Amino acid sequence: MDIFGYKTQGCRRALCIAGYILSCGALRLLFYWKPEWHVWISCIQCSLEEADIVLLRTTDDFRTYSRKTVTWISMSAFIKSRSDNPAIEEDSIFSKAIMKPSLLVKTIQVQKIRYVWNVYAKQFQKIGVLEDHYTCSAIHDKFGSGLTCNEQNVRRVICGPNTIDVPVIPIWKLLIKEVLNPFYVFQLFSVCLWFAEDYMEYANAIIFMSLLSIFLTVYDLRKQSIKLHRLVESHNNVMVTVCRNKEGFQELESHHLVPGDMLILKEGKTLLPCDAILVSGQCTVNESMLTGESIPVTKIHLPRADNFQPWRVYCAEDYRKHVLLCGTEVIQTKADDRGVVKAVVLRTGFNTAKGDLVRSILYPKPMNFKLYRDALRFLMCLIEETGEVVKKALDVITIAVPPALPAALTTGVIYTQQRLKKKGIFCISPQRINMCGQLNLVCFDKTGTLTEDGLDLWGLLPSERSCFQDIYSFPADHGLPWSPVFKALAVCHSLIVWEDKIQGDPLDMKMFEATNWNAGQGPTHATVVRPGLKATTAPVEGITILHQFPFSSALQRMSVIAQEIGGDPQAFIKGAPETVATLCRAETVPSNFESKLLLYTAQGFRVIGLACKSLQAGKLPAALTREEVESDLTFLGLLIMENRLKRETKPVLEELTAARIRSVMVTGDNIQTAITVAKNAGMIAPTHRVILVEANKEPGSFSASVTWKSLQENKIEDCRINTEVTGIRLALGSGQYHFAMSGKSYQIVAQHFRHLLPKLLLNGTVFARMSPSQKSSLVEEFQKLDYFVGMCGDGANDCGALKVAHAGISLSEQEASVASPFTSRTPSIACVPELIREGRAALVTSFCMFKYMALYSIIQYLGVLLLYWQLNAFGNYQFLFQDLAITTVIGVTMSFTRAYPKLVPYRPPSQLTSPPLLLSVVLNILFSLSMQIFGFVVVQEQPWYSKTNIHSACLSVNNHERNSSSSLGLHGVRDGAQEQIDNGFKSYENTTVWLLSTINCLIVALVFSKGKPFRQPIYTNYVFMLVLTVQLGICLFLVFADIDDLYSKMDLVCTPTTWRISMVGMLAVTLAVSFLVEEAVIENRPLWLLLKKTFRYRSKSHYKRLQQVLEQDPAWPPLNETFFSDSVAVTVEGNMGGHSNPTFDSSEDSL
Repeated sequence: MDIFGYKTQGCRRALCIAGYILSCGALRLLFYWKPEWHVWISCIQCSLEEADIVLLRTTDDFRTYSRKTVTWISMSAFIKSRSDNPAIEEDSIFSKAIMKPSLLVKTIQVQKIRYVWNVYAKQFQKIGVLEDHYTCSAIHDKFGSGLTCNEQNVRRVICGPNTIDVPVIPIWKLLIKEVLNPFYVFQLFSVCLWFAEDYMEYANAIIFMSLLSIFLTVYDLRKQSIKLHRLVESHNNVMVTVCRNKEGFQELESHHLVPGDMLILKEGKTLLPCDAILVSGQCTVNESMLTGESIPVTKIHLPRADNFQPWRVYCAEDYRKHVLLCGTEVIQTKADDRGVVKAVVLRTGFNTAKGDLVRSILYPKPMNFKLYRDALRFLMCLIEETGEVVKKALDVITIAVPPALPAALTTGVIYTQQRLKKKGIFCISPQRINMCGQLNLVCFDKTGTLTEDGLDLWGLLPSERSCFQDIYSFPADHGLPWSPVFKALAVCHSLIVWEDKIQGDPLDMKMFEATNWNAGQGPTHATVVRPGLKATTAPVEGITILHQFPFSSALQRMSVIAQEIGGDPQAFIKGAPETVATLCRAETVPSNFESKLLLYTAQGFRVIGLACKSLQAGKLPAALTREEVESDLTFLGLLIMENRLKRETKPVLEELTAARIRSVMVTGDNIQTAITVAKNAGMIAPTHRVILVEANKEPGSFSASVTWKSLQENKIEDCRINTEVTGIRLALGSGQYHFAMSGKSYQIVAQHFRHLLPKLLLNGTVFARMSPSQKSSLVEEFQKLDYFVGMCGDGANDCGALKVAHAGISLSEQEASVASPFTSRTPSIACVPELIREGRAALVTSFCMFKYMALYSIIQYLGVLLLYWQLNAFGNYQFLFQDLAITTVIGVTMSFTRAYPKLVPYRPPSQLTSPPLLLSVVLNILFSLSMQIFGFVVVQEQPWYSKTNIHSACLSVNNHERNSSSSLGLHGVRDGAQEQIDNGFKSYENTTVWLLSTINCLIVALVFSKGKPFRQPIYTNYVFMLVLTVQLGICLFLVFADIDDLYSKMDLVCTPTTWRISMVGMLAVTLAVSFLVEEAVIENRPLWLLLKKTFRYRSKSHYKRLQQVLEQDPAWPPLNETFFSDSVAVTVEGNMGGHSNPTFDSSEDSL
């Protein structure tokens, strides 16, 4: 976000006020829409240090401006002099923000976040967070005893209250905001003009429609405001215990908390009112409110590491294991030897995880989708075109924007949202529905998404004296024999006893159930496991789990310290077999470890390595570091688990492949397992080849290498024989190959071989051992290649990728997981094609709506322009009938058409300016123009036509009929006609042009309401067909009716039956031509492909251009080659580090 400083000038401000008065408030309204203009006119630019007004500009494509006023906070009440102020450290932002000697703090508030002016750095810096520069030991030393009262007061005044305050917006505010929308201001201008020109009924109808639209919007916004207020209300009223330096424990309301406060977590359930770093003890947290994951998560305290790295850098990705998030519930606490469970407040208010979520709802990221930009341009073109061509009357400009437009634009998306909801797919970001119609690549997590969530135990391969023993298969008649590997299964897990039930990770549950032991709580809240009734006899009464190092995606392992009752402590580790083996003593790892691992992973099994180590009896478990525990281990064996594919996986992936939508697997599992699952699921065809990409970094140097190996029949083959290589090359040349790589290789390639990354992504299908941040980074890299990326995942480790993707789909039982725009209640990927189908249908509906609205407006212009030629115009009821009875009803019912059940192998166009759409609109304008001009000219050539006598046609027909009733009837017509001639409405031209243009609107609606291949045939939309039939019936009735009162009211005149039939003939010809052109030209895909080929059209998409280049490259892909890089690595820490919510720009630390 760019920031500019401005200073208010009195004389300029006075001129602005004078402008408001002279323009009757119009200038003020303009400044409301364009705050930057107000700042530029009323202020002069200056440095940020002197500024009292700040102008912010987003750095996205929209470059939106917002105006902020600088406010000052006085600190004199808390700081009498520098000497008696121990509250402020020199290196703290609180010290750097207070100006001397005035003791004032300069602040601005951006999207609910407060920024203070850093006097030394000369920039605005985010407040309400603990600074990142503190090391682990500094956090323990500086905040371990708590803040003093004075320190707490200073911080509270500068940071503001720890509340996520979302007040319910008053109805009058919502009303004013909605009414000041440019569309409604334009409508107001139109209505005033119509009243001035005596278009009473039409103006009243538009007022009614606009008020209805405003009230519905306000009602919806008010409902959302109340819902959001209730969601965060409970957070603001929690009683907490804090530790005060020199004053002991103190109870206070949570809104008084500040970063640096020492929070005491008591036993029992606690709702966290802030983000905090756990500094002593251990606790179990339910994070389902934030992630949708109902599995309890274990948090461990921050280590007391004595180094110079900031705590977050030192902990790397594992920093989350020490952070308790606001809005989550602590369900169990476990104190260590220091007595109580303590946490240092890290973030308060809207800076917290929950505040972050609420801000993403309050300030959603604007979607940069071409459809919406083209829509605005379309409206502007309509207004400008009208203004240029017709200068005679202002009311023609008001025809430019159809009153039904706002309703029509939203109905399509709303109906799609309702259809998705019926199918169990919930959406919290409706703008993204249209984007789903453009998806051409979907990333899938593996476990729980493509495969069943629960793993079944298949076998246990124990290792003794560095040799693998006989495999133990599950299920078996007899229990597992007592051994070190049995102990590992019994204790090496993160299960807890909560509400008298064992809860935790499904993998841990399966593993523990296999032992037939029971879990319970010991006297110190430690988990104690004991033999169950069906368990094998064991020489121990039970085992106590003393300490736990939770599973880390980055480290790919977990460990526990456990102690047999009356025995010595031992450490048990489980994790990725490759990782566990590297931590074990080499002499304990079997020599055939790699071949055995490959044997099982290649069959698609999930394999877990187990290891153990004896610990010194005297040392306290909490005092041991993870590095000490997880080293010099004894390898115990491999646990083999079966991960079955879900029933829906293969058919869904086949459907996506048939629709030319790429499927990519992004998993944290072993690469061999992932490749096998990809083959079984159909992601990799049996005839296609897999190329394993392995990148390695030389320790202690900047150089790195990348090797390409071909995998076939579960072994790495040697491709040195020339004839074999030639055969492979032929297969690879046709694109029948897939790259597979690990997260480690991906990161090294991204850092050292940046130029290779796009080429790898083009055919990359399996990405294994990927950390959460690498998943997010991968999605962003695909987006850089111009792919429209969907991400489907089931858990917390996918949150980042779900948010970054164009369409993130979370498979969660929560109604709306906050992690992603879409949530499917059915935990299967069947929702993905469903969402793409509905997205395509919604996108096509939007285009149909725009085309129809454009044509309807232009048809109306053409009619008005032709009549202006005769100094005539449409009557009041004529406008009313076209706008309300025809267009509004069509606009609302056109969107009822459902999605086509089959996904075709191409996508709908993504922009309104695509050649087929433009040609369709232009040709239909020409057809309408031709028909109206033809009718307008030909009616004047008729023998019964008279410019002055508007009843001459019927009079000449009925010349010989002289009965009294017809005379009376003609008198009525004549009198009424004479009255209307003065108004300039009734004429043969008016009747002809109005009837032709009205029925033409129905023709256009029918022609544009396309069905296949993205929507069901139009006849399946029964409501729309009924509406069109009724409207056509009414229009034909108006054409052939001879009811004087009706004609008089509608400003129509009587014409001979032959002319009426001629008009119907003109309309029939227009319908036939429009329909034929739409089907034979506009919807003729082979014709457009031929034109593209003829004119050598090249796609603008980066990935397609790259594809064409690689097809011509005989050296790609490399096989059994190694590339080296000596260049300095490209820093990608920003991409690879912890995921930051991209919903808003103002989450930056400084401005």
